[in-house]
Order: sequence, then structure tokens, then C-alpha cells
Amino acid sequence: MEIKKIGVVGAGTMGNGIAQTAAQIGCQVVMRDVEDRFVEKGISSIEKFLSKSVEKGKLEAKEKDAILGRITGTTDMGKLADVDFVIEAVLEDIELKKKVFKQLDEICRPDVILASNTSSMSLTEIATATKRQDKVCGMHFFNPVPIMKLVEVIKGFYTSDETIATTTALAKKMGKITVEVKKDSPGFIVNRIMIPHMLEAIKIAEEGVATIQDIDLAVKNGLNYPMGPFELMDLTGIDICYYVAEYFYKELNKESKWVSPVLLKNMIRAGRLGRKTKGGWYEYNK
Repeated sequence: MEIKKIGVVGAGTMGNGIAQTAAQIGCQVVMRDVEDRFVEKGISSIEKFLSKSVEKGKLEAKEKDAILGRITGTTDMGKLADVDFVIEAVLEDIELKKKVFKQLDEICRPDVILASNTSSMSLTEIATATKRQDKVCGMHFFNPVPIMKLVEVIKGFYTSDETIATTTALAKKMGKITVEVKKDSPGFIVNRIMIPHMLEAIKIAEEGVATIQDIDLAVKNGLNYPMGPFELMDLTGIDICYYVAEYFYKELNKESKWVSPVLLKNMIRAGRLGRKTKGGWYEYNK
């Protein structure tokens, strides 16, 4: 089946990035969120990104207009009834995701694949909310979606090989590099490796071994990473690091290495979540 129309559930940073990327390959996109203000903000973010691309000479103005013209925003889940593929990008809350997948299962055609952009949660559990467990998989993009090349394609317990092949082909059509996660395990590949780095960086700062700035500088220049752990947490959301670590602690035998440092918890309590709140480990006034 040719995928011509894609549904994206969630218009936040990940959702609007996925919607934009899908529209850029010529697909019609229905981007749904719970409130008009979230939908409007998502559309605005896409418009700003594309406008910058035009300014830099990477995109023609008419191409920008064509991409935006292929994206429809809505608060009505029913508008996804005729899509050929769905990508869910709501908050990292397993019960919320299961609720969304139950709705999608009732609305979408039986042959439609339902993919989740979850960064760490069980696709097997999410799939239990549907009557099409063979057609549920993970399609984990990275932030910012239009720029980052990787997509993790994750297999749940009942996910069919056909579902994985179709999802992989779609990701590649979007210009992405894909890796297959053959076993449904918390955090998959990247976050399973990345979260310990972040937690250890926080502990080093908490213990006064080095400043946040010097830890980032050391990692960038000593490990040749494009961003330090604190810069990356600010970009992706400090709260995301916390929630994923808590999920790992619950799912992976309650190992001590997954316990969140007090400093991380205090950042959450203070509402300092990174760029999205204009302040995290660093200040962001723009």
C-alpha cells in the first residue's frame, strides 16, 4: 500500500517536526492535538523553520508554501479516519499513549500501521490497547526531527515483519538512517546509552568535581560530541531525562544507576526544564 496521507497525533516539538518531515516528501498530513492553541503553535513552528530555510537559500519560497499546504491541523481525532499511516507523538505517559492507541484503533482502517514516537516505553504494552498488535511498532525520531538523521524502528512482541519493513521504508523515504530494535526493551538503543551519561554528568556537577560548563566542554572536545550532556538536556527537556530515568528504574530491576540525583529533581521542582521554559542548566532569553 502506498502511503499518501499520514496522521500525526501531537503537535509539540516532536509532532510538528514529524509532520513537517512527512509533508516534505509529498505526503498529505493531518496533525492533531487536544487544543487549537497547541495546533496553531505547531503550525507556527513549522512555518518558522521553513522560513529560515528559505532565508538560508536551502528552500524556495514556493516549496515552503507547498509543504505548509500539505499540512492540516485539527483537534478532531476523527479527521484521521482516512490516513494511511499514523505516528503518535504525545507526552511520555504510558496510559495516555494506550488511550490514544485505543482511539486510533477504532477510527483508522484495519490495515493502517500505528507507530509510536516513544523514546523509551514498551511498544508491547502500548499495542495491548488495540486489536491490531501486529501493526503497532515504534518509530522513534530525534530532536530536531527535520535535521536529525536517525530513526529507531522498534518491534513489539507481536509486531509483524511486514510492519517493520513498511515503517523502515517510510523512514528512509523521509531521508532517515534507520536501525531496527529487534527486542522491545526500555530505552531501545540510544536512550539506554545516553541516559547514564546524563545522570553521571549531573552527579559530577552535584559533587562539585567540575562546573556544568566545563563538563560540557570536556565532553564535546574529549569525546567529540556535538553537544555536552547539559546542553542536550536543555534542548530535549530536563524533565524528559527525569521521566525516562524513573521509567528505567522501574523496568530494569531497580538498579541504583538509574536513581535520579537530587539536583535533577530540584531542577524539575524549580520549573527549570530547559529551552522550552527559557531556563534550565543555562539561561535562554531569546
